[in-house]
Amino acid sequence: MLELDTPIEGKLACFGPLRDKVSDHGYHFGGGWDYNRGHFDSILSREGGETIYLRVPFVVHDGELDDYNTYIKFKKPYVIKHVVNTGLDRNASSLLSGSFNQFQEPVDKDAGIRDKSRWETAGELAIEDILQYLE
Repeated sequence: MLELDTPIEGKLACFGPLRDKVSDHGYHFGGGWDYNRGHFDSILSREGGETIYLRVPFVVHDGELDDYNTYIKFKKPYVIKHVVNTGLDRNASSLLSGSFNQFQEPVDKDAGIRDKSRWETAGELAIEDILQYLE
């Protein structure tokens, strides 16, 4: 995990409208949320079985996440890398095609990140896609 120092930390936003806008920039409201916290994820790179994500966590400032008009407050964003198997999966359904099962659990959910300055810069630039809707 590579934590990023960006100006988004501590900023407030209205959840529903922001979610709608940033989805156009490749951000997805991540799974594993609950009524008082969640995160937006964006893929920075996908190569073979390695995917590098930008994760932008937040906590609820006012309301609950099942409400479109809930206000959220951003926490420190970070870059993570997931590694999955890309070989043949003998147990996979014949309906799945491609070289890997996109629904499998990562082999390593927090793999080491090489070239940290590259991914720091990529993450900071990606944060600007969200910041433009906050100011």
